[in-house]
Amino acid sequence: MSSPHPFVSLLIPCYNESAFIEGVIRDILNQTWSPEDMEVFFIDGGSTDDTRDKLQVASAEYPFIKLLDNPDQYVPQAMNIGIRESVGTIIIRLDAHGSYPPDYVKKLVESLQETGADNVGGIWETKARSNKPKARAIAAILSHRFGVGNALFRLGVDKPMEVDTVPFGCYPRDVFEKYGMYDERLVRNQDIELNKRIRRKGGKILLIPEVSSVYYARDRFRAFWRNNYQTGRWVPLTIAYTGAGDSLSLRHFIPFFFAGYLLLLMLFCAFANRGLCLIFSIPLCFYILLIALSAFQIGRNQKSLKTGLFALYGFPLLHLAYGIGTWQGLFESIGLYLKGNG
Repeated sequence: MSSPHPFVSLLIPCYNESAFIEGVIRDILNQTWSPEDMEVFFIDGGSTDDTRDKLQVASAEYPFIKLLDNPDQYVPQAMNIGIRESVGTIIIRLDAHGSYPPDYVKKLVESLQETGADNVGGIWETKARSNKPKARAIAAILSHRFGVGNALFRLGVDKPMEVDTVPFGCYPRDVFEKYGMYDERLVRNQDIELNKRIRRKGGKILLIPEVSSVYYARDRFRAFWRNNYQTGRWVPLTIAYTGAGDSLSLRHFIPFFFAGYLLLLMLFCAFANRGLCLIFSIPLCFYILLIALSAFQIGRNQKSLKTGLFALYGFPLLHLAYGIGTWQGLFESIGLYLKGNG
């Protein structure tokens, strides 16, 4: 007798995720969606820690959990490998840094069926990896409007809403036949680009407030800088590779303009008179005021002066890392253009 439920394929790209992989496996095993109606692919990029060992143990014990190799290591290649190997009529991407409630798969599938959307996703709740003030500040910054702009999947909504992107996503299989697979040229922004491509061709993407998952943010400022620098770097590179100016949203370019403004301000103040320099500095003063207010709000909400002080440092770190990375990506994109037209 066939199951009344659609068969679901869960795809999880991973690389050196020893600290989180057992939690993800545990969350999958605790899903209310029956294992008989589900297959799980961990697509590993050649982990050098014990991630693969843990996945092999899980695979041996639970046949619906499978381990695939991803020689190229990057996420879009992993997703395309998983899509080709899977047989589910519904495909859900999970993140190896995440945590998922027992009804996560069930709610996504039901939302997809009820709405007829091309992709549905839930709220991405960002949590600290530890209770240290620095880790809590980083997580709070990534959930604050001054840190992430109008990224609704980070901020939350109170009703289902059509959006430009959702974290990861739950797709009918035919989405990849209609709109194409993941773009393997994109080291970052591959989910955003796919969702933009879907919307550009008339598809619908919905953010579902009843669905949520947890993402554990980086807990060191050096890693925080590096991650946001690389994410910013891939803003212009994504456009350069896809040739589509609307592959990303306006919020992705705000740090770029901010970093450019600071450079112009330094040059202006070096050569202009003091009065003009002060006038040109007014936006920076407003920015500093917003940082102070946002950091104070975080410190008050967290009931921790140290957390607020770390947020005071973390906000400009996020904006500068992302903005400087975007400028680097712009120069690289110009190089690619010149190379292609040389």
